[in-house]
Amino acid sequence: MPAVNIRLRWPDGEGSNVYSPSTVIHQHLTQGDSYPLPELLLRADAGLNAASERVKDVKGFYCSSAMDSLSGIRMMASKFPDPQARVEVLEVQEHGNGKVHYSGFGDI
Repeated sequence: MPAVNIRLRWPDGEGSNVYSPSTVIHQHLTQGDSYPLPELLLRADAGLNAASERVKDVKGFYCSSAMDSLSGIRMMASKFPDPQARVEVLEVQEHGNGKVHYSGFGDI
């Protein structure tokens, strides 16, 4: 399965990396778009859960890295009390099979 790395810019200007194990994330997050925090959370939840389901369909188990990415997004979002604050999707880049870059939210 192709890996997808997503680079986000948070309302305070900080950047972070998100890993998706499936290209299904493209249906939920679009490079160059920005989303209010509540919408980003809904999109990330739907996209990363769908990606984890794809892994389960192929490999027989859910993707814990996708759930780690979702937890990291939720953690970062909790730092911003303004629901109108926006998060920008700087990059959505596909790579070959497997994990290419996953920070484990060490950079968040």
